[in-house]
Amino acid sequence: MDRKASDSTPAPDPSTAADPSALDFHPAASIAESVSKDADPGQQQQESFPEGGLEAWLVVLGAWLALFSSLGILNSLATFQSYVTTHQLAGESQGTIGWIFSLNAFVCFFTGVYIGPIFDKHGPRWLVLAGTLCLVASLVLLSFCTKFWHFILVFGLMDGLASALLFTPSIAAVGHFFRKRRGFATGIASTGGGIGGVCIPLMLQALFDRVGWGWAIRALALVSLVLAGLSNLLLRSRLPPARDATTHPDIRIFRNIPFLLTTLGVFLLEFALFVPLTYISTYALSRGFSPSFASQLVTIVNAGSVAGRVLPGWYADKIGPFNANMIAVILAAVSCLAVWLPASLLDSTLTGPSVGGDRNSAAAAPLVIFSLLFGFTSGSNISLVPVSIGRLCATTNYGRYYATCYTVVSVATLVGIPIAGNILTSNGGEYWGLIIFTAALYFGSLVVLYAAKVSVVGWSVLSRF
Repeated sequence: MDRKASDSTPAPDPSTAADPSALDFHPAASIAESVSKDADPGQQQQESFPEGGLEAWLVVLGAWLALFSSLGILNSLATFQSYVTTHQLAGESQGTIGWIFSLNAFVCFFTGVYIGPIFDKHGPRWLVLAGTLCLVASLVLLSFCTKFWHFILVFGLMDGLASALLFTPSIAAVGHFFRKRRGFATGIASTGGGIGGVCIPLMLQALFDRVGWGWAIRALALVSLVLAGLSNLLLRSRLPPARDATTHPDIRIFRNIPFLLTTLGVFLLEFALFVPLTYISTYALSRGFSPSFASQLVTIVNAGSVAGRVLPGWYADKIGPFNANMIAVILAAVSCLAVWLPASLLDSTLTGPSVGGDRNSAAAAPLVIFSLLFGFTSGSNISLVPVSIGRLCATTNYGRYYATCYTVVSVATLVGIPIAGNILTSNGGEYWGLIIFTAALYFGSLVVLYAAKVSVVGWSVLSRF
């Protein structure tokens, strides 16, 4: 296959065929040729992209503002968990508390099965408005929560739905304005979630000590209202809907073998990703570090993810999003096995006198290094997955494919945190089993993502895809 043809040919649009998903994937160029025979000229002409300009970058800014609150909170789960574990829900087990935060991520991704098609047909306006109102209301109610079922309803269900209404349209809207530079633009937009994950834990940690849980969460609600409210003015779609666009999901798109494999790879990736994001703070607490340092680790993870969202997005446009994503997966697994696991096993040898309630810097250094490395790789995964999916479909169906993938992935986010919590409990509070489990998931994801690449461009490791 000619590499130039596979790189420059627009992805096929299954919606223009009689059966939207009946095409199995062959090499990209031959599929594009077969689809173009049936596609109408207007549709093909619309598959051109500004790749920049004021309107396009304002959409990126709008996505950044929306993701600051939605993904920012999702990236701060460890801060919420470490607080409620030692305060409102101190009597509950880690596995039980984990259901609150896994449910939040599950609802965020699962409800996208309808949100994506609605975006493709009607655009982002009403979705983002509903998400803004739902997010602010959920945070205000969260400030009054005291019982387990309160947190399940308000944070698990309501905040999860609000994040979905903001998250899916924001990512999909950027794809309407960029193709060749989609990795870079999506990476910049998704830094909103990374920077939100830096600022929100710092803000909450400072406010928890000064004004308590209630007013700290209400302050977060005010910040979310301002930023997500501004995103309503900036986010928009550009391409008209496909001829047969519908607001209902269509599972027939899983007949697309590379998309099916990609979905499975992302399933394993997200299964692994949320374990360290959630348990890094409780790990620090279990090793005698102060709540302040435990919360700062979340900030360090998200600081690393900011760079991880921009830089891989830039070189993904050059080497291909699948290749860039697989490199990030390898680094994530290595960071777990080469940094976090030895620190966990050798922890007793690094124990020293406490300084201000914290242990010595020798014990803290591996945690800081792991947090930076894992933050970089997790940020890469988050920003590169949408771009990878975009290689497998036409932009007019981008929201549908992206949301359908994450509907399946939502199951991983639902069960991943509680399973990790039960592994932790069964090991008597030792984290080595949880760490190995996470690394194994990453290696499984690597194998399946490579299989997806092979199904399109063949066995060459160096093929740009």
